Amino acid sequence: MRKVFITALALFAGCCLLGAGQSVAADDSPFKDLPGRWVGEGRLGLKDGKIEQVKCRATYFLSHSADQLKQNIRCASASGKIEVKSVLTQKAGHISGTWNELIYNLGGQLAGEVTPRGFRISVRGSDLAANMEVILIKGRQIVEIQFFNSTLRGLTLVLQQG
Repeated sequence: MRKVFITALALFAGCCLLGAGQSVAADDSPFKDLPGRWVGEGRLGLKDGKIEQVKCRATYFLSHSADQLKQNIRCASASGKIEVKSVLTQKAGHISGTWNELIYNLGGQLAGEVTPRGFRISVRGSDLAANMEVILIKGRQIVEIQFFNSTLRGLTLVLQQG
């Protein structure tokens, strides 16, 4: 159960790489409205019907050219905690990158696209496959993840700036 939880949170962390700093080039970046620190909570659903509460804190950094994002995120629940560092690059509406969980030494690849409402991302890692959608609404990130071939059903989180 602990490894499943950690993998789920690492997936979330890798995919939520959406916040930034200040830059002139940021005006054209799909990340432009997401500077700073984000905090929030959500629910992790398991196939056996159990649900676990999750709390997360993320800090995002945008490169000067506004095409690369670095992220640090920490999440915790009753089952454990994680710390993830990720790097994403966006070009012409396409997103690619990597994520690495530091406590349990997990990692993988991210690929996706910018959408009118936010981001749609495919996440891959060792023993992990999932799709995620991030919707951006008035200072909030709503994150929905659907897992494949896993004991996890899904992860839903709402993060707010602050």
